[in-house]
Amino acid sequence: MTSFSLPGMPIKQSKVLQDVRYEIRGQLANHALELEKRGYEIISLNIGNPGLFGFRTPETMRLAMIENLGQAEPYCHQKGIFPAREAVVMQQQNRGIEGVTADEVFIGNGVSELIDLSLRALLNPGDEVLVPSPDYPLWSAAVALNGGIAQHYRCTEDNGFVPDIDHMESLVNSRTKAVVVINPNNPSGAVYDRETLQKIVELAENHGLVVMSDEIYDRMVYDEAEFIPLATLATDTVCLTFSGLSKVYRACGYRVGWCVFSGDLDRAADYIHGMELLSALRLCSNVPGQWAVQTALGGFQSIDQLVAPGGRLYQSRQAVIERVATSDVLHLERPMGAMYAFLRLDERFNGKLDDQAFAIELLENYHVLVAPGSSFNTPYTDHFRITTLPDTETINAVFDRFEACLLQYR
Repeated sequence: MTSFSLPGMPIKQSKVLQDVRYEIRGQLANHALELEKRGYEIISLNIGNPGLFGFRTPETMRLAMIENLGQAEPYCHQKGIFPAREAVVMQQQNRGIEGVTADEVFIGNGVSELIDLSLRALLNPGDEVLVPSPDYPLWSAAVALNGGIAQHYRCTEDNGFVPDIDHMESLVNSRTKAVVVINPNNPSGAVYDRETLQKIVELAENHGLVVMSDEIYDRMVYDEAEFIPLATLATDTVCLTFSGLSKVYRACGYRVGWCVFSGDLDRAADYIHGMELLSALRLCSNVPGQWAVQTALGGFQSIDQLVAPGGRLYQSRQAVIERVATSDVLHLERPMGAMYAFLRLDERFNGKLDDQAFAIELLENYHVLVAPGSSFNTPYTDHFRITTLPDTETINAVFDRFEACLLQYR
C-alpha cells in the first residue's frame, strides 16, 4: 500500500535526526532567548563566541578582506581561493608536515561544514567512527546524519580527560572506518601529550583507519602545555586536519575553515575525489572571508599574547581555576587549552541534582546559561561546560551565582 500524507496531518522531521543532538544551541538556549525578550539580562556561557565578549578579529584580516571584495563577487574554485589554500600549505610545512600541496586543502564554511563533507565522502550506512566522550557534539551528529554509528571512547576526568587507548582499541571492528581526535579538547580543555597521540596513530595505522584531527584551538594552549599537530605523526595512514579562523583569530562570523589531507595520499586518492565532488555540489564556500586567511596565518599572532600570563584569556581561565579551588561544591580538571572549563558538581548532589536540572535552575532563577555535560555525549550527568571568554569580573559574578544556586541543594 502506498503511504502518503493527508491534509492537516503534522509533518514529521526525518528519522535521520533521531540520533542527532546539539543542546549547545538547543532548548535551553531557546528558553534564554525567551527570557531576554521578557527583559532579563542573561549571561550566556554556552558557546565559545569571542566576538560577544569584546574580542576583535585582527585589523589586518579585516583590511585584507575589504581590499579584496572586488575579487570576492564570483564563485571561486570549489576547494577555495589559491592564496588561502597556499597559506595553509605553508603553515603545514612550517610544522614539519610533508607532501601537502594546495590540491590537498579544502576551504569550507567553517570547520562544521568540512566535518560533514568529510564524513559524507567516507561513510557507508552502518560504518562506525570512534569519537571521544566527552566530544564536541557536532562530530557525533555528523556521523549519524551520514549513515554512520558513533562509538564513543572514554576520556575520563580521573585520567585528565586523556583518551583511554585500551578502550579505543576494544571498539575497533570490521566496520570501523575512522577515529576522531579533538586536540586541544572541547569541552574538557585537555591537551594531549606526544605519547598519547603516538598511540592513537599506531592504532589507526594498525587497523587502516582514517585519522580526523580537529585542531581548531591549535594555538590556544596555556602554561607548560604543548600542542603537537597530529599530522606530524600520522605519516603511514590517511590524516585529515581541521582548523580555521573562528577561535584563534576571533573571526567566527567569517565562516572560514580548512581541511588538509596528509599522510598516505595514494590511499586517499578516491576519498579526495569524493570530497571534490561534494565541494563542487555546493559550488564554493564564502569567498570574502577566505581573503583573510593568508594574512591571518602569515601575520602577527596576537593569540600568543592573549594566552600568556597577563593576557586576557589566561587571566579569565585563571579566575575560573581560583574560584573552583575555593569552592566545596564544584570541581575542575585544570583546562590546558581551548576556551572552556568542564566543571563537575560535588558528589553530595548525586540523586538530588543532575546537569540538566542545574542548568534549568541556573537559567530561570540566576540568569546564567551553561551547557549541560551530557550534551557532550557523556554517560554521566554531573558536569557542565562554560566558556572562559568573559572578563574576570564577570566570571567572579557568575561563580557567585553558581554557589547561590547550589546552596539550596547543599
